[in-house]
Amino acid sequence: MKEKFPGFRPGLAILQVGNRDDSNLYINMKLKAAAEIGISANHIKLPNTATEADVLKCIASLNGDPAVHGFIVQLPLDTDKPINTEKITNAVAPEKDVDGLSSINAGKLSRGDLGDCFIPCTPKGCMELIRQTGIQVAGKRAVVVGRSKIVGAPMHDLLLWNHATVTTCHSKTSTLAEEVGKADILVVAAGKAEMVKGEWIKPGAIVIDCGINHVPDSTKASGKRVVGDVAYSTAKEKASYITPVPGGVGPMTVAMLMQSTVESAQRFLEKFQPGKWNIQYNQLTLKMPVPSDIEISQSCIPKPIDQVAREVGLLPDEVELYGQTKAKVHLSALKRLKNQPDGKYVVVTGITPTPLGEGKSTTTVGLVQALGAHLHQNVFACVRQPSQGPTFGIKGMSCSVFNLHLTGDIHAITAANNLVAAAVDARIFHELTQTDQALYNRLVPSVSGVRKFSDIQIRRLQKLGINKTDPTALTKEEVNLFVRLDIDPGTITWQRVLDTNDRFLRKITIGQSPTEKGFSRTAQFDITVSSEIMAVLALSDGLDDMKKRLGRMVVASSKRGEPVTTDDLGVTGALAVLMRDAVKPNLMQTLEGTPVFVHAGPFANIAHGNSSVLADKIALKLVGKEGFVVTEAGFGADIGMEKFFNIKCRYSGLRPHVVVLVATVRALKMHGGGPAVTAGVPLPKEYMEENLQLLARGCSNLNKQIQNARMFGVPVVVAVNAFKTDTKAELALVVQVAKEAGAFDAVECTHWAEGGKGAVALAQAVQRASQAPSNFRFLYNVELPVIDKIRLIAQQIYGASDIELLPEAQEKVTLYTKQGFGNLPICMAKTHLSLSHDPEQKGAPTGFILPIRDIRASVGAGFLYPLVGTMSTMPGLPTRPCFYDIDLDPVSGEVNGLF
Repeated sequence: MKEKFPGFRPGLAILQVGNRDDSNLYINMKLKAAAEIGISANHIKLPNTATEADVLKCIASLNGDPAVHGFIVQLPLDTDKPINTEKITNAVAPEKDVDGLSSINAGKLSRGDLGDCFIPCTPKGCMELIRQTGIQVAGKRAVVVGRSKIVGAPMHDLLLWNHATVTTCHSKTSTLAEEVGKADILVVAAGKAEMVKGEWIKPGAIVIDCGINHVPDSTKASGKRVVGDVAYSTAKEKASYITPVPGGVGPMTVAMLMQSTVESAQRFLEKFQPGKWNIQYNQLTLKMPVPSDIEISQSCIPKPIDQVAREVGLLPDEVELYGQTKAKVHLSALKRLKNQPDGKYVVVTGITPTPLGEGKSTTTVGLVQALGAHLHQNVFACVRQPSQGPTFGIKGMSCSVFNLHLTGDIHAITAANNLVAAAVDARIFHELTQTDQALYNRLVPSVSGVRKFSDIQIRRLQKLGINKTDPTALTKEEVNLFVRLDIDPGTITWQRVLDTNDRFLRKITIGQSPTEKGFSRTAQFDITVSSEIMAVLALSDGLDDMKKRLGRMVVASSKRGEPVTTDDLGVTGALAVLMRDAVKPNLMQTLEGTPVFVHAGPFANIAHGNSSVLADKIALKLVGKEGFVVTEAGFGADIGMEKFFNIKCRYSGLRPHVVVLVATVRALKMHGGGPAVTAGVPLPKEYMEENLQLLARGCSNLNKQIQNARMFGVPVVVAVNAFKTDTKAELALVVQVAKEAGAFDAVECTHWAEGGKGAVALAQAVQRASQAPSNFRFLYNVELPVIDKIRLIAQQIYGASDIELLPEAQEKVTLYTKQGFGNLPICMAKTHLSLSHDPEQKGAPTGFILPIRDIRASVGAGFLYPLVGTMSTMPGLPTRPCFYDIDLDPVSGEVNGLF
């Protein structure tokens, strides 16, 4: 096991109540044996004052511990309290009950399910001793003396299911000597010293003596000696094989405990080993015409989410349930699976879209359903969590659980973001209204006559080069440096956020209350998903990394031109606390029952537009070497895919195997010169009728985006998302052009109407492509100057001839380079509706100059984002928002109006 799973050790827990000398002796024997063979043994000792509730609580904890594979309760329980022993033994999880004492394991043994239960260690050891004689059990007459639950009764069942004819004798058996004399195999566990006489025994019989009794013996220092239930000196003359006491059955009992623990560990690995999913899929009932999204989402009863978790190999203590349909997954799963190989990594992107979108999300879901429910591959989808704002605004997406609140991650980001904003303004206010000493006295208060720096204040002192820990030791100059962040209000880049579309918060004035003493400034609200904290969440690879990134976030510059961070504000630890649950990926499922991680939802323009690194990493471990993880990059390949490669993959260290590029006839006709496509307005006839000439002209955009993907050295599969108005000739033309442009394959898909069934051909193409060579490479080296990195993206990905930095952008290049941020990756913020900066330029424009209006820094997330044109970070509500149609049925509790 250790060769196959490096770092793995079978785990045995021994729970003892009280301090009996004989129990201590037996436990020490077990601990010694465990150490000899490499089992990790844990001895838990409860005092003899422990109550039944105390013992049951301890058992529940051990049942849920994935490091414990075998678990025994040492009997008898040495306690002053009334405790039901049977209740205690039955509380042990049957799959960990290596003593075989629970009613479930006893019942399975009595039914003959020997391969699906644990057998009590003493009977199991007895059977092993019998086997060692080489004498066949089948057909022999066996007699068991004793009927205890620990030895006699299970020994009877074990011999019976090994095809012996078995008689059980006990204290009420009137013809005991006669019955013993018939036995070819005799097992004695009566608890009476030398009860079975040698003359009773059939010549040549196998005799197993399980008794341990003390009898007086004046020749011994203790005044007593240990004997069995069989008169050994006379019995050995008649028996062909006989076990001595001590030194016979006892060591075998310990050995069988070790064997059962190892067997339990093997079963654990088989059950939770990535690559061996036993998953139940939901079968869709397809309807024509295709129903509304909400009808489709409500047509299938989802599996309980804890079932999904078990199916994919997550342990109970790694899953935190949020009702029946969603759960959070603890990062301990990644630690447990760290030595497992990763699966195949697939990113779904698209051509430059129309304002309606071209179906990347539906393609992602269709592809994973095809790979899982139809091709029976282990597969995970990893997608972004949608913002709640557009749900009530213009999107009106289906599935209320998915779109509304989910597990509260976006609300946690809102709280964390606004805590930073409040801290910035409060710090400016307090510095304006207090002397250095007054600030110092409040920042480092005296508590019970003692002044002490907090950990985060120690970090600030170290950053300032002040290596002191005694608050009374600072000079006046050092106090001034410590208490004065000296924020320049004109440089504040940190805005407040809200997860609601509200156009009137795009520009506001804060600080108008008389209590703020005249300190007011112009500010704004952004939508929550545009917060840098969202990007931090998406790019973090663990709790510690997230905390460091949160502390590095730059909120403004000081009047000396130095960056002011959240760590300088002293708020890092509080942010980490607010985000401690949000860092855990959210587990959900598709309609067909394949698992999905929904985690993080950063903007795809001012941020990198991809779901979380952590979700991808956990999923890649869970699917195993031959499985697939399919993630989606926001907007077209020139934006989301480029950032996926150059930012997300750079930080995660993950390397993709396949790019799936989604294309539609509708979007390509638009790029060929078709009329404008506007949300909420019927499509012009050019999009409803066959027009091969228009389509062929628009394929220039498809060619360019295929070229963009291949630039990174990854095979490209084009998914042609078919609409009901597309003709066979149009779909065939797109497939042909894609292959001629260098795509590994191009496939027509009908998953929107048919679910996974409509994406089987795509899934098969992705499987083939994943076996092809992938020579992944980044577009640029981060050590290049900022301007050169921007120019490379503009020229290679967008098709620009050059870039033009406006004065404000040029100033920022100089500032960020001086501040030490010049080596960060670039996250271009530009329109998603064109390869250029002008949304009206369709197709694949070339020769244009890309204007860079400004550059901003997301230092915590880890990138600079140049602004190409004006970016709106707070959507507004339209004249008729979707909330007119959204309602709650008070009887059923169902959400209506999401379509």
